[in-house]
Amino acid sequence: MIRKIVQIDEEKCNGCGVCVPACAEGAIKIVNGKAVLAADNLCDGLGACLGDCPQDAIRIIEREADEFDEAAVDEHLKGTGRELAHHTPPPPQTHGHHAGGCPGSRAMAFAPSHPADEHPAGGKIASRLRQWPVQLHLVPTTAPYFQDADLLIAADCVAFAHGDFHREFLEGKALVIGCPKLDDNNAYLQKLTELFRVSSIKSITVLRMEVPCCGGIVMAARQALAASGKNIPFREVTIGIQGDVKG
Repeated sequence: MIRKIVQIDEEKCNGCGVCVPACAEGAIKIVNGKAVLAADNLCDGLGACLGDCPQDAIRIIEREADEFDEAAVDEHLKGTGRELAHHTPPPPQTHGHHAGGCPGSRAMAFAPSHPADEHPAGGKIASRLRQWPVQLHLVPTTAPYFQDADLLIAADCVAFAHGDFHREFLEGKALVIGCPKLDDNNAYLQKLTELFRVSSIKSITVLRMEVPCCGGIVMAARQALAASGKNIPFREVTIGIQGDVKG
């Protein structure tokens, strides 16, 4: 049948992955550093992902395509730990004249709000974050803050469990975060592989929680490092559910 469906411009796409979580049906994935349509029947053609692409690489076209199949979407999402919201999505939103697309996903590097050699006793604890964004789906693999960087890959829950996360682990590092239980770990594997290939990462530290499902983020990082062909020092640290460092 002839219907509306998304089309991704491979030349414009830089593999940032912003469109992946923006697609409620999970129809978009990252393959070899580029966003691709996983299957025609997973795309509803409504274009909720359009306004989230910072490269303006996605558009709606009409072509011969399999009919949108909500049952197939439900089955597909079961494998990613996501569920389809059964409602009519709102029309795609644009982001005015903000260069680079959504302001919330625009790559930025900045100095920490407190000098690294100062740790005020009893005062306000300053952030050691040096860049934005931090979510692994959103970070551009070619961002300047990854060049010659010590990379910290942290499971989402770590910063909430470990009270001294900023000073003990984050200080002086570039950061990416993710949840291997709720997100598509294959997408993380592909994104990390591309990141290791194109950036001159000096070292990798992976922070995971002690719960078994959190091992997925370590597995993705190790497999990505092997796939990248790089030899980068690698460290794994486990945090207990009460915040203690288990090694």
